[in-house]
This record gives sequence, C-alpha cells and structure tokens, in this order.
Amino acid sequence: MSHSFNDDDLDTSQARSEILKRIRSLQSRPETMHGNELRLAQDYLARKTRGPLPKPVENVVALFEEKSKGMLCTVRRVKSEAEAANACADYLAEQNLNGTVAIWPALKHLDWSVLSHESRLGAPTGDDLIGISAVACAVAETGTLVFASKPDEPASTHLLPETHIAIVHESQVVHTMEDAFQRLREQGRVMPRALNFVSGPSRTADIEQTIVLGAHGPYRVHLILVGK
Repeated sequence: MSHSFNDDDLDTSQARSEILKRIRSLQSRPETMHGNELRLAQDYLARKTRGPLPKPVENVVALFEEKSKGMLCTVRRVKSEAEAANACADYLAEQNLNGTVAIWPALKHLDWSVLSHESRLGAPTGDDLIGISAVACAVAETGTLVFASKPDEPASTHLLPETHIAIVHESQVVHTMEDAFQRLREQGRVMPRALNFVSGPSRTADIEQTIVLGAHGPYRVHLILVGK
C-alpha cells in the first residue's frame, strides 16, 4: 500500500482573511476588527436563540442507525476504532467489490494493510471505485453524515467513488442539524472550503419518477459505527 497526500486544497482560512481585508478596506475600515466589534459580534451570537426543536430522544445513536438504514445505508457496529479497518475489509469481501481504494489521509493511523485491494491515502481519482472516510459529525434526526473538507479530509471521497465507507464514532452523533453546527463551532473549526450534508447513497427520480441510485455520487454507502 502506497501513502500519498493531496496538496491541491487551498489555504482557505488565509484566502478568506485576505478577502475580508479587501472588503473592509473598500469600506474605509481597518483591516482587522477592533476589540469592541468582535465583542459585539460574540454577544450577538450568544444572545441569538435557536428555533423550535424536536423532542429530545433517549438514544441518538440508535435513532441515527435507524434513519441511516431508512436512507438505504448499511451499518456495522464495532467496539473500537482499531476494528474499523478490518470491518472495511470484511464489507468489501462480503460484497465481492473490486477496484482501488482511496482513503482519507486523516485515517493514516489505522492499519490498512488488512485490505486485499490496492489502496492508498489521498483523494480519489476518477478510477478509484471505493472511498473510505471518517466524518465531522452525524445527524441522528435524518441519518445524515456531515463532512467539513480539509487537505487530509478531501470532499471528493464521498462524491466520486461508486462505494463509500464512512467511519462514524458514536460520540460524533448529534440529534439535529442545529446541533451539528454547534458541534463544529465547539470544535473551533473555521468554515471549510466545502461543508456537505449527505443522507444515504446518491439518488434521483428525474426520469419518470423512478428512483435511480448513484446518479451524482456513490450508489452504495456503508457505515462503520464505532462504540464510545
């Protein structure tokens, strides 16, 4: 297995800062926010209340699994992250899937030598039929995976391959979409180049209202749900 990293992603944080500096300059304002401006913005966010929310659920992980299966995902539970690579290998063998595997560089700490397929760390090309990723978090209410792209977490992994395997930790599962945004803020993440919410395999019903899977992305999504 060869290890390679994708360096094509831009330094979006720096680029965003430059854009904001130009905007403030055109407004005849200082390049950076004064301390009082920052405090006002933070106070506003702290005061802003959330809209109506669904009733709390006793087990968000169980709800996430139920909703994910309803979105045509398959799910396997494992007790620890160390079992995740083996679970991926088992799934590929059970489904008799062929093709090369592109794996998130952020998952380089796992032992991918267990895969019998040719595999590498990096963003998928058009020739990679299988992609393996983790997630930023997951939404139980809709069975949705949340991806916040970074250089070592390329968005193309859940968009290009025919088969997508996502490793989701139970601790990453939140109840609602609002909770997902709150989780990202708590993690201190800057707004990524791409923020994607994905519910199940790609599908369309554009032709005669007939559901077709894999129209704009993977037509097979398998989740490895890792215990706390």
